[in-house]
Amino acid sequence: MFLTIRRTVLVCSLLWAVYPAMGEESEKHLLYVAVPGVRNYTEYGGEGILVFDIDHEHRFVKRIPTHERPAGTDIEAIKGICANAITKRLYYSTTARLVCIDLVSEKILWNKTYDSGCDRMSITADGTRIYLPSGDWTKTDYWYVIDGSSGEVVTRVQHHDGTHNTVCGLDGKRAYLASLHSNELEVVDTKTNEVIRRIGPFGNVIRPFTVNGRQSLCFATVNDLLGFEVADLANGKVLHRVEVKDFQKGPTKRHGCPSHGVGLTPDEKEVWVTDPANVRMHVYDATKMPPEYIESIKLSDEPGWITFSIDGRFAYPSTCDVIDVKSRKVLTHLKDEHGQPIQSEKLLEIDFKDGRPIRAGDQFGLGRKNVGSQPSE
Repeated sequence: MFLTIRRTVLVCSLLWAVYPAMGEESEKHLLYVAVPGVRNYTEYGGEGILVFDIDHEHRFVKRIPTHERPAGTDIEAIKGICANAITKRLYYSTTARLVCIDLVSEKILWNKTYDSGCDRMSITADGTRIYLPSGDWTKTDYWYVIDGSSGEVVTRVQHHDGTHNTVCGLDGKRAYLASLHSNELEVVDTKTNEVIRRIGPFGNVIRPFTVNGRQSLCFATVNDLLGFEVADLANGKVLHRVEVKDFQKGPTKRHGCPSHGVGLTPDEKEVWVTDPANVRMHVYDATKMPPEYIESIKLSDEPGWITFSIDGRFAYPSTCDVIDVKSRKVLTHLKDEHGQPIQSEKLLEIDFKDGRPIRAGDQFGLGRKNVGSQPSE
């Protein structure tokens, strides 16, 4: 009798360790990848939002359908992706539209087109506003400020034409706007939608960039530079120009610049920058200024973007190689439901508990240290 009871207790203990208590679900950490996320190349995953289980070797989970495309119409390249856990919504932009998906039902809530194109947008922390560039190819010079619930235009913010990359600080107080025809970064107060500062001039036209958690520093790739520049977001001055040593610039498949993509690890200890010509990510120590070179990581193809998991364990270049940040080793490659490798420059993490989103990452590799402290004035 005693042995039977003991065995029962042991079995129950093991089950308790493996399975959560009834009604209590452990968190799920999922990676959402929008395709076609490298131009309109469907060979890298087709069309849709592909979801991967971060906690189980980044296994494929499902494909969420995107908007229906009438037969005979051209494929629309995905230009950007963002999400908000508070409003439980995921957004993606194409060259023609902005689409909102309910993260619980996975149904499209609305599909909006505007009088110009759409590009890589960003959303405020409360999910109420989306800063949507009108498209780098349209020769328009404004960002739409979009109501996150309805998709309606609230107002516009003017900059140079070539409106393109957009970052909202993680506290939601500032939006950062970069044009493909300007070497200055525009800083917008999200309460007033007024431009309060211009950062730069940088050494050339600004390409992908990122900011730290306090929003005191900006790390930007620029045209004709293999490397990145660092700017002070308080006084607007460029502080450092970091050129990758021992690697040469060369021809690239796309984007037309030596480095197209830069990101901070969430703890802000490292800055990673892309190098498509040499098929590598270069890692720098961001605890020192100027940042110092640490190591280079060989990838499976030319990278054109870099972001990270929310906890900073994994790095995700657009090649969809999954890199362990601590060891800097490539662990696996994201593959679709057919076992085919994918690629995308539009991806982010969303975490769930009890079937509800509880936090959302960002397509840009934003620093997450001291988030909520006062942004630079």
